[in-house]
Amino acid sequence: MEDFTAIASSSPLADFVRVEKSEMMLLGAPVTKGKTQNKAITEKIEQLSMAIDRLSLHHAHDALVILKNSLAMPKLLYTLRTSDCSENPLLMCFDDTLRTGLSRILNVDLSNGQWLQASLPVGNGGLGVRSAMMLAPSAFLASAALTLELQQSILPEGIKDLTDQSVVFVENIWTSLSGTSVPTSEARHIQKAWDRPVAVNHIDELLSRTSSEVDKARLLAATATHSGDWLQAAPIASVGFKLSDEAVRVAVAHRLGCRACEPHTCACGKNVDARGLHGLAGSRSAPRQQRYSHVNGILWRSIKRAQIPAVKEPVSLVRQDGKRPDGVVLLPWARGKRLAWDITVPDTYAESHLQDTACRPGATADKAAANKSSKYCDQAGTHLFFPVAFETAGT
Repeated sequence: MEDFTAIASSSPLADFVRVEKSEMMLLGAPVTKGKTQNKAITEKIEQLSMAIDRLSLHHAHDALVILKNSLAMPKLLYTLRTSDCSENPLLMCFDDTLRTGLSRILNVDLSNGQWLQASLPVGNGGLGVRSAMMLAPSAFLASAALTLELQQSILPEGIKDLTDQSVVFVENIWTSLSGTSVPTSEARHIQKAWDRPVAVNHIDELLSRTSSEVDKARLLAATATHSGDWLQAAPIASVGFKLSDEAVRVAVAHRLGCRACEPHTCACGKNVDARGLHGLAGSRSAPRQQRYSHVNGILWRSIKRAQIPAVKEPVSLVRQDGKRPDGVVLLPWARGKRLAWDITVPDTYAESHLQDTACRPGATADKAAANKSSKYCDQAGTHLFFPVAFETAGT
């Protein structure tokens, strides 16, 4: 056979470059496993490392939002969807770089279990900073299912109906991560349908590992609806959505069970461990009343902005024991009755509540709300009473 180089030099092929199969790229995606795939992931690792160096100079809340939504998994996702990277060891390197960067930005030390929780979606108790190793099979399988019809329309009759062995291989990896069967054919093109069982399996694994009631309550509270809403909010200082670096550090530490402070003795005489959870319920915690008043103020201002006149701590509703609700509207709300509300903030981790919160998220809030309703039941003839209960873990 004549030498390819000699032919190419004397033909229109002279302007083309010969590319080995292991180095082929198509629309920026590696065609096969090997050098090109490794090069693509290595570039993403280098870019991530550079981004973390710069993000560490920003406020923690800003840096966390940018890292999660722009510079971590979003930069790698195209490669994961277009190429089977599920067994590439460089994904572990990407995750290690991300874990180190997250620890640096948030100023917390992450153990293996804490990193596993952090890499879960916010709705499953994590921070939403996704792990490449965890997400790779789901991303590839969803993309393969989405493009299957197009592939079959392009391929010749003899091979278009053959089973794609790479998809079968990745499905086996996905099954080991999720512990369940593959999604139905109608949902296979949706990445979330593949990703959700994996995330649920991992949070179940974390729950099964722990024997501590505090950790069980923490994990359940983290998975409760709305408890992670602060992670979804844009850090806009003008509307009060931007948290200080210390607030972000403590919020993350409490969510993941990280070390938040040095063990010490509280002013009330109780021992405080490294997680610092006692500060949420300490009887001599200085900001408790301030936070309570702030929550009541938010609710009162919301009602006022709806053009409904209302007052805080109405003197006309004082009970025989001297207690009164936190607020009441001045005009009839429904059925000729005025609305009254009272706020309570029970502690998820209080010893008296742990037996309930270690079994069900929001158990203490529900119990506190029921107690408030019972407390003001004698005013049911003239007022509609609404308890407002928040657990300190975010439920």
